[in-house]
Amino acid sequence: MLTGDKPIFQQLADHITAEILKGTYPEESQIPSINEFAEFFRINPATANKGINILVNQGVIYKKRGIGMFVATGARAILLDEGRQEFIRAFISPLVNEASTLGLSKDDVLAAVTDAFEAKKG
Repeated sequence: MLTGDKPIFQQLADHITAEILKGTYPEESQIPSINEFAEFFRINPATANKGINILVNQGVIYKKRGIGMFVATGARAILLDEGRQEFIRAFISPLVNEASTLGLSKDDVLAAVTDAFEAKKG
């Protein structure tokens, strides 16, 4: 499941994020422990902890001392908002820049996007 394209701790954080967005880990539900993630993915517990702490720092996961880690209320909204912002940075901004370079108008780009959405429906 984990590949070599990103640091392992980031891949773990991305995996947990995807599971939260899919509903595998609903808000206020307990997630596996650091040791369970480490064992499942065959990684060092310190690496697993580093991945978990990314989500703790984002306010997506919180720790209950002596009990475990839980998905925070509002975690899905936080992740969706961050995903949308990243989508704009990674795709929309470069699209607009390239369209401008090619002399395409806003209407040209919107029509192309609309066509792509329609083609996906069919």
